[in-house]
Amino acid sequence: MLFCITGNGKGKTTSSIGMTVRMIGTGKKVLFIQFMKGTEYSEIKALKRFPEAEVHTMGRPGFIKRNAEEEDKKAARAAWELFKEKLNEDFGLYVLDELNVAMFYELLPMDEVIETLKAAAEDHEIVVTGRYAPQEIQDLAKMVSEIVEVKHHYQEGIPAKKGIEF
Repeated sequence: MLFCITGNGKGKTTSSIGMTVRMIGTGKKVLFIQFMKGTEYSEIKALKRFPEAEVHTMGRPGFIKRNAEEEDKKAARAAWELFKEKLNEDFGLYVLDELNVAMFYELLPMDEVIETLKAAAEDHEIVVTGRYAPQEIQDLAKMVSEIVEVKHHYQEGIPAKKGIEF
């Protein structure tokens, strides 16, 4: 089954981590792949403490500002290929964090992603996160959650806080 967590609010990755912890609580393993993230934030450090969580952070440090670079495309392709390889292994949950954003920046071809997810979701539990979830992903998913920003302290000039945002 495919699950999609999208929207412009804070908490998409955090929600998928909650699902990860829940699956680990059942005694099953989780594959957690982060697209477009090259920095290991605190939540990833915490996940790596669980032997049942296999975590891969596959991107460059920083964010894509306007146009993706070749390095971004290569990292996204490597993350996608890793996911496809790992489908043959015994994971209770597959998390593809920021896959929606990777598709938004055209780092991966939409038709390939949809085709693979459609087939994989028949036999696996898969979570995709990130802003800009394409309608095709939302249509394929059995659950879509949209996290909406109502207010954020950034708007008042308050910087990100360790342990809260990273």
